[in-house]
Amino acid sequence: MSRPSQPKLTTADHNGVSVIQSQAHAATAASSSLPAAVAGLQQVPQLVPANPSAGGGKALPPSKMKKPQADKDSEEYRQRRERNNLAVKKSRMRSKQKAMDTQQRVNELKEENERLEAKIKLLSKELSVLKDLFLEHAHNLADNVQPPTGAEGSSPTPNNTSTNGQ
Repeated sequence: MSRPSQPKLTTADHNGVSVIQSQAHAATAASSSLPAAVAGLQQVPQLVPANPSAGGGKALPPSKMKKPQADKDSEEYRQRRERNNLAVKKSRMRSKQKAMDTQQRVNELKEENERLEAKIKLLSKELSVLKDLFLEHAHNLADNVQPPTGAEGSSPTPNNTSTNGQ
């Protein structure tokens, strides 16, 4: 079910781009009043130029293309340089301001960190004092605990054999 292979004809258009056409379409395009690019629907532009000595290669991005240089003495050139100089100054000022803001934030955070560390030390000391008070109070309570009264009705005596809770 394959189509019979038609011989191919390669031509170059006015831009130096190689175009491949089938011979049937080339004959139709040649006899027609339409341009070859419109009449031959099977035209396929090649990625390489028809003339290899033409240089070829990748297209340059717009930033790398040669621009017509304005005369350095012209008013337009002077205005563009002035606008560029202002933009550069503005950019540098923003950069310096951002660096100063960052440094100020760093200093504020360092001060806050020092305050928090001092608070941690103070609270740790307070916790230690409160623990000591609690243990001393618990020890005193254990010393003053009386043994439970028995059925004999004996008088209660203080317990002198208490254990230290530490």
